[in-house]
Amino acid sequence: MKIIILGSGVVGVTSAWYLAQAGHEVTVIDRQPGPGLETSFANAGQVSPGYSSPWAGPGVPLKAIRWLMMKNRPFVFWPMPDPKQWRWLAQMLENCTTAAYDRNKGRMVRLAEYSRDVLRDLRATTGISYDDRQQGTLQVFRTRKQLDHIADDTRILDRYGVPYDLLDPAACVRAEPGLAQAEGKIVGGLRLPGDETGDAFQFTQNLAALAVRQGVTFLYNSTIRSLQRDGARISAVVTDTGTYQADAYVLSLGSFSPAMVLALGLDLPIYPIKGYSITAPIVDAARAPVSTVMDETFKIAITRLGDRIRVGGTAELAGFSTSLRAPRRATLEHSLTDLFAGAGDVPAATFWTGLRPMTPDGTPIVGRTDIGNLFLNTGHGTLGWTMACGSGRVLADVMSGRTPDIAHDDLALSRYRA
Repeated sequence: MKIIILGSGVVGVTSAWYLAQAGHEVTVIDRQPGPGLETSFANAGQVSPGYSSPWAGPGVPLKAIRWLMMKNRPFVFWPMPDPKQWRWLAQMLENCTTAAYDRNKGRMVRLAEYSRDVLRDLRATTGISYDDRQQGTLQVFRTRKQLDHIADDTRILDRYGVPYDLLDPAACVRAEPGLAQAEGKIVGGLRLPGDETGDAFQFTQNLAALAVRQGVTFLYNSTIRSLQRDGARISAVVTDTGTYQADAYVLSLGSFSPAMVLALGLDLPIYPIKGYSITAPIVDAARAPVSTVMDETFKIAITRLGDRIRVGGTAELAGFSTSLRAPRRATLEHSLTDLFAGAGDVPAATFWTGLRPMTPDGTPIVGRTDIGNLFLNTGHGTLGWTMACGSGRVLADVMSGRTPDIAHDDLALSRYRA
């Protein structure tokens, strides 16, 4: 089968890889000059199945109000005269119940755990490298209240057999020696030994190169204008460099996915949530993190990537703005210097922002649509790197007529009609 994938981020490239492995003829189209140059470029670096959680949950509306009042706030809201923004917020609020949180986290953990296993297989069979480490994730709590509420998450981890350790401050330092100078600032932690880290951009670039050797064609510098529909099927994709036809089409355009299919009658509940990161050279390896440390108070991930420290976080609702705001950098720098003082050259850090394609329930949209030959693999939010291999493999199985290794019906767009 001839397949066209729209988008060459980490999700589009992994989709291309697994579809090519299944024997299909695959072409990837993207407006950028290469793969992984947008949301995949400088994310937090986590492959964190155990930390896969929906943003919508019990108590989140009140927490969001408190976050807005913080100096180094993890949540920023710019109200806009945009019905899509307000509709998405309303849908997210509908998911702020205990039942919805359990359901959403359960399917996110299921896909993320599977994705981590698929990534391990890929690494073993191809030897792909990307500043990867397999040394777990440590979520640190600065307040007793945060620690007391961890049972909401461990209950789901227990259900899916995800290993974890609850640590006191001293044990946190044993797991991450760079925290020694900050031990008095934390009350405990949750360690997820099965989580991994790595540079998503390096991974995407290297996997795209491997995909080319498998026969995948990449058409870069091609802006996608529209999808042409002929009855119940897509007949072509129109770009500024030409019109291309295939037997099937995969939409992996992240935050830009909804606009591409709105005229086709598909309503994708995806909204861009802006995230920021800084990347600092390591100047004292002994003070740097070993793997990823999640600062629960500021919702920030601090990750070791080779000789660099990546610090990522913040949820900013600002439409499609990609402006770099100094206060957001200050928050990232504060978390890094407060927990790992002296580890990185903060003044020399590069500053980046990207648009995360977020669904109201936190789960990506993977699978079929009502249009017979149009498939979706989009809406991964902050977890595109964590879930990319798993969702790419699930999609390839669905499109190839095979039964995926995990339950997948509740990942499709049809769940929003339920």
